[in-house]
Amino acid sequence: MNAIVHTHSIHATALACMGIPIPSFHYMVARTGGSSIKVADYATFGTQELSNNALKALGNSLACLLKNHGMIACGKDLRHALKVAQELETLAQIYLKILSVNKIYGEPQLLSEEEMQIVIEKFKTYGVQPNIGNG
Repeated sequence: MNAIVHTHSIHATALACMGIPIPSFHYMVARTGGSSIKVADYATFGTQELSNNALKALGNSLACLLKNHGMIACGKDLRHALKVAQELETLAQIYLKILSVNKIYGEPQLLSEEEMQIVIEKFKTYGVQPNIGNG
C-alpha cells in the first residue's frame, strides 16, 4: 500500500452507517482483494483508534467501510486506490438496490469462498496484456 483514498461517498457511507458489510454477491468484490468488504468498528475521526479499527477490518483487503463514517480504499499508487474506491462505491450502490428488494425476492445468491479465491487470484493479472510481437 502506497496510497489511501478516503471518501464519504453516498452509497458506501449509507452501508457504513447501517453497519452492513458487502458480501460476495458479485465477483467484482474481489477487486478489493478480499471475498467481502468488512465494516470497521466506529471510533472518532482522526484518532489512532479509528486507524487501528480500519487496519483490522482491512486485513489483506484493499478496502473497508468505516462505521458511521465512510470508506477507505488502498492501492499501489493513488490511481489504483481511486479505482478501488470507485469500484467499492459501485458495489455499494448495487448492494443497496439488492437490499431494497430482498424482502420480495429473498437474499442475493452469494459466490462461494472457493470461487472468490479463484477470482482474487485472477485479478492479480486482470487487464494485463501479454507482450506479443516486436513492439
